[in-house]
Amino acid sequence: MNSRERLMATLTGQPVDRPAVSFYEIGGLAMDGNDPDPFNVYNDPSWQPLLDLAEQQTDLIRMRSAVRANSHESWSVKDDADSARREFFTIKTIEDEKHRWVHTELNVAGRTMRSVSRRDLDVDTIWMTEHLLKTKEDLEAYLQLPDEVFTETIDIAPLLKEEQILGDRGIVMVDTEDPLCAAATLFSMEDFTVLAMTEKELFHKLLEKCAKYIYARTEKVAREFPGRLWRIYGPEYACSPFLPPRLFNEYVVRYVSPMVKMIKQYGGFARIHVHGRINDVLDMIMQMGADGIDPIEPSPQGDARLRDVREQYGKDLVLFGNIEISEIELLEKDDFRRLVGQALEDGTYGDGRGFVLMPSASPFGRKISDRTLGNYRIMVEMAQKY
Repeated sequence: MNSRERLMATLTGQPVDRPAVSFYEIGGLAMDGNDPDPFNVYNDPSWQPLLDLAEQQTDLIRMRSAVRANSHESWSVKDDADSARREFFTIKTIEDEKHRWVHTELNVAGRTMRSVSRRDLDVDTIWMTEHLLKTKEDLEAYLQLPDEVFTETIDIAPLLKEEQILGDRGIVMVDTEDPLCAAATLFSMEDFTVLAMTEKELFHKLLEKCAKYIYARTEKVAREFPGRLWRIYGPEYACSPFLPPRLFNEYVVRYVSPMVKMIKQYGGFARIHVHGRINDVLDMIMQMGADGIDPIEPSPQGDARLRDVREQYGKDLVLFGNIEISEIELLEKDDFRRLVGQALEDGTYGDGRGFVLMPSASPFGRKISDRTLGNYRIMVEMAQKY
């Protein structure tokens, strides 16, 4: 089987020649080793063998969106040409030799709010050093923003082009946040959890506002790009220890179920991305009609055993996981081989819909160590021989 055939058979519960193996973001996200941007960690020579390994030896699952980045902190200066946003948001980027900051100011309902994000030269991640919304009053003002501010340009042409370029090397997966992710990331984790538990009526208003544009996007892309895999991220914000399970039902099931329904209406597959402790919410994830779940983290990062999830839910769910990135970076090769062997055994145990061997995340530093590269090679070798 080629990679595309293997992945589609996995999604539909058909027999495969071997388990698929994916490096998740590596081979999934756009990582350009030739981009000379000094903040691009992937142009370091140590990354190239790993990028090549993913492209040449794994079952590629490209993670792509049909819209621009959706969170306010990701809007670029070019986006200011949009008059609806320009009326309320001012965005400024400041850069020195080691850092890149994005300062965002929002003026609405007589109130001024600010956020600051920081990216460091040698780390591919963004830290929010100041979140946009900090109080109940900030949220009440934010809710006054007209819906036009969140209007999106949806274009599936890049998805079709990516699929054509991939050919039989893999599939394109539509990547989208859920309303909870869009809402929660406006706050610090502390402010989000307090407000979500004490101001539920107000928080639902925010979720409903976010859901409007996310639902419009989901329906259009599902209809125009049918039969594909999707990843929906954000449900982990309502998992323990952040929020109790009853609020997962209220803040995730209520708002993600319509997304899953839209995707499946057009023959697509909905994969739920949820880190951490999932045992208390797996039944609710099934209730939403999900087709897959990732990354199924064991203790101490999570509380799920891959074999248990396979036994209880594997007939209906495709399982993606469950190698932790810390294990790839830190374990000696013999210990890592045992770990991968156990994951392959547990993920394919008994009768089940399908399994994809996959890590929980990817390295985000400028240098890839020999140990890390060697362990990624072990993942490919063992999956291909299994």
